Amino acid sequence: MQLIVATRNTHKTREIAQILQSDVIVRDLTAHPEVPEIQEDGGSFEENAKFKACEVSKLLPGLIIADDSGLEVEALGGAPGIHSARYAGRNASDKENVAKLLIELARMNPKGDRRPAQFRCVLVAARDGQILSTVEGIVQGRIAEEPRGSHGFGYDPVFVPEGFEETFAEMSGDLKNKISHRANAIRNLQSQLPILYGKF
Repeated sequence: MQLIVATRNTHKTREIAQILQSDVIVRDLTAHPEVPEIQEDGGSFEENAKFKACEVSKLLPGLIIADDSGLEVEALGGAPGIHSARYAGRNASDKENVAKLLIELARMNPKGDRRPAQFRCVLVAARDGQILSTVEGIVQGRIAEEPRGSHGFGYDPVFVPEGFEETFAEMSGDLKNKISHRANAIRNLQSQLPILYGKF
């Protein structure tokens, strides 16, 4: 089986391939320059993922999956949420996004006692512009006081999953890929893949 992930974020593609292991051949849009950038201006992770999946599946054959995910911090009212990738600006780096997050958290929570957060991931599968499946994965945790670790990407250096003391960025890829929001969403989708391919 083969699927195309509607992203040019190679970190996401690699994680998805590692979680699926040998079950599925995973490709992404880096091999398809003819596919334009898809604007993520929906009001939720689900809206963004559905739009990306539908638009790309109109342009490319086969099963397309789109992922929209982000960090939701309780003390910030759920921010950065759907703006996670561009929290510090449209072209902001991961470090700039993390720095803004810690500044905003310190401003809204000066005592430093409200640090609960969660990562959310919504995955949508589509073909020929039609939605076939929508699944979600969540991992609860808290925000660390400062970035730690050199693995992963995005907010991984400041997210400590529930039941652990290490940030995602301090964990091995294998461990993160067992417990992450994306892993939970992919497992929910993986059980449906034989049915989805059966519709082709």
